[in-house]
Amino acid sequence: MIPLVDLKAQYQAHKDEFDRALFDCIGNTRFIGGADHAGFETELAEFLGGGHVALTSCGTHALALTLSELLGPGNGTEEVITVSHTFIATVEAIVLAGYKPVFVDIDPVTYCMDVGALAAAVTARTRAIMPVHLYGQMADMDGIMAVAQRHGLVVVEDAAQAHGAAWNGKQAGLTSHAACVSFSPAKNLGAWGDGGAVFTRDGDLAAKLRKTVDHARLSKYEHGYLATNSRLDGLQAAILRVKLRHLPVWTRARQERADWYRDLLADCDGVQLPVCAEAAVHVYHLFVIQVDRRDEVLKTLNHNGVGAGIHYPIPAHEQPACRHLGYAAGDLPVTHEVSQRIISLPLFPELSRDQAETVARAVRSAVTA
Repeated sequence: MIPLVDLKAQYQAHKDEFDRALFDCIGNTRFIGGADHAGFETELAEFLGGGHVALTSCGTHALALTLSELLGPGNGTEEVITVSHTFIATVEAIVLAGYKPVFVDIDPVTYCMDVGALAAAVTARTRAIMPVHLYGQMADMDGIMAVAQRHGLVVVEDAAQAHGAAWNGKQAGLTSHAACVSFSPAKNLGAWGDGGAVFTRDGDLAAKLRKTVDHARLSKYEHGYLATNSRLDGLQAAILRVKLRHLPVWTRARQERADWYRDLLADCDGVQLPVCAEAAVHVYHLFVIQVDRRDEVLKTLNHNGVGAGIHYPIPAHEQPACRHLGYAAGDLPVTHEVSQRIISLPLFPELSRDQAETVARAVRSAVTA
C-alpha cells in the first residue's frame, strides 16, 4: 500500500532529532509553556513573515477565538461569509464565535473562494469574511481584501492547509486581520496530536489571544476576565520546532512530486489536473485531481494498493449538521460538482519516484477501465 500520507517515513528520516526534542522536554518537565513553547512561537512568526503568533490547542479554536476577539460576541444573526468546500471546522469556528455562516461558491480552477460570489453575498448583516486556502493554495487575497475594504469587513484566513503558501508574494496573515493554522498530524507542518496558531501583524491582538487561551491569567491564580483553556502543550511545541526547521525542504519536495504527477498524467484522458494560479505559491498539502466515475475510480485505486482519498466528499452546506441553514445541494453548483469528482493522490516529501509512477499507472488504468 502506498499511503496518502506517510508519517512513519517522516519520523524515521529525522528520528534522532525528534527523540532528542521529546527527551529534552520530558527532562525539563515544562509540559505547559516553557522554552519550546516560547521558541516555537517566535520561530513561527519569523517564518510566516515577521508578525506575531499566539499558539492554541487546535486550529478550530484559533479561528473561533480570533473571530470573537475581532468582532465581539455574536448573537447568531450577524454573518460571516465563507465557503462550503472545506472541513467542518471552518463552520464550527464561526458558530462557536456566535455568528451565522453564509456560504459562497468556489472558483472551479483553484477550488478557493469565488470573489464574484463573495461580492454578491455581502449584506448589511455581514461582519467578516473567512476565506479558506485549500490543498496548499491561497485564495485570491487581492480580490477578497478589495471586497472587505469596500464594506469595512474583518478578514480572518483559514490557512490550515497553507503553511508557507503565498499570494502575490505575501503569506497568509500579511494582508488580512489574521490567519489561523492547524498543526493536525497530516498537515505540511503537523504535530503529533492537535495544535493551532494565530498569525497577525497586530501585536495587541496576539497578546490578548495569548491571555485568552490561558484562562486570562494575570498571575497563577488571578484572572482578568472569563476566558478558556486552549494551550498548545510543550511536547507538541518541541516536535513542531524540529519540523519547522525542515519545512522549506519538505515544501520543495512536495512541489517536485506534484511536478512528477503532472508529467506522468499530462496526456491522460479523463484526468483533470490541479492548476496553480499565476499569483500563487502552491505548497501542495494535497494533489487533487478530478475524474468521472469518481467513486468507482477511488475504489479501484484503493483495491490496487493506492491510498487515495477525498477532501471533501460532503460539502459543508450539505452536511446534516448544517441542515438548519437551509441550503440545497444545487445552491452552490460548482462546490457540489467538484465534491463528486475529486480524488486526493498520495503526496508526502518522502514519496519516491517509483511510488509516484506506480500511482500514475494505477490512475491511468482506473480511469480507462
